[in-house]
Amino acid sequence: MPLAHREATVVWEGTLGGGSGALQAGGGLTETPVDWASTDGEADGTTSPEQLLAAAEAGCYAMTLALALSRRGTPADRLEVNAACELDRTGDENEHEYKITKVTLDVRASVPDLDEDAFAEVARHADEQCPISAALRGNVEVTLATALA
Repeated sequence: MPLAHREATVVWEGTLGGGSGALQAGGGLTETPVDWASTDGEADGTTSPEQLLAAAEAGCYAMTLALALSRRGTPADRLEVNAACELDRTGDENEHEYKITKVTLDVRASVPDLDEDAFAEVARHADEQCPISAALRGNVEVTLATALA
């Protein structure tokens, strides 16, 4: 039996450019609008799969890093994890294909009694242990930048 089982449903109506959808996942994601304009950078109260992937990576990584720091005996006072997801167009001019090519993690933290090098080492280890990073690894480039506040 899995530790967690979560589901999400999107109901989509219309074409890619002219249509829209609604994400239903329970919690705070009930009836969250999803559309192509959000992917294209014109979000107006909507989200996109790329933004949701970035949110999943940021949240999962933050929790994994918090656990790693606590296990080391140096819990963080504060972690701020920004994840950016890049969608690129591939294929030829007539048959565009789309692919998530990169996720960038930018981590800022306040961790008493830990220097930059030790923090960077724990952060790299957390990236190796993060379930979302592990799911992406081998298919999407994941980069990590760290700094202590």
